[in-house]
Amino acid sequence: MLLSVTKARTTLIAGLTAAAIAAVPATPALAWGEKEQGFVAGVATAVIVDELLKQGRKAREARRAPEVVYVERPVRTATSIYATPAGRAFQSYSLSERKAIQRNLRAWGYYRGGIDGKFGPGTYNAITAYARDEGAALNTTASAYGIYDGLLF
Repeated sequence: MLLSVTKARTTLIAGLTAAAIAAVPATPALAWGEKEQGFVAGVATAVIVDELLKQGRKAREARRAPEVVYVERPVRTATSIYATPAGRAFQSYSLSERKAIQRNLRAWGYYRGGIDGKFGPGTYNAITAYARDEGAALNTTASAYGIYDGLLF
């Protein structure tokens, strides 16, 4: 797009310059002295060269302009430990069963918090470490029930 506009502008300037030269009657120009003719030629040359330099600068600036690239990055969503399968399964047990789970996790060295029957970061870290050591995954609620039931019975 920029190249076609530049070519059109250059062609227009060249055409206007040619028309201006052709419009000047030849007879009065011959009456001028060499100094006057040289001055007019110098002014015309300066105008043309100035316009060509401006176009060159604009073309270089257009080439230097950084290209803006938008990169879509994935959005990280934090999952609450309470919404995990381990958290949902833990909350389905009675208070006494939840306390028994915490007591057994503490007895085996996985849990260091208070035996309160509440599911928090301490209980979550303990149950995930226990499941990892047992070779089980806590990616479904059914697998979490299996781990908890193993701790209770």
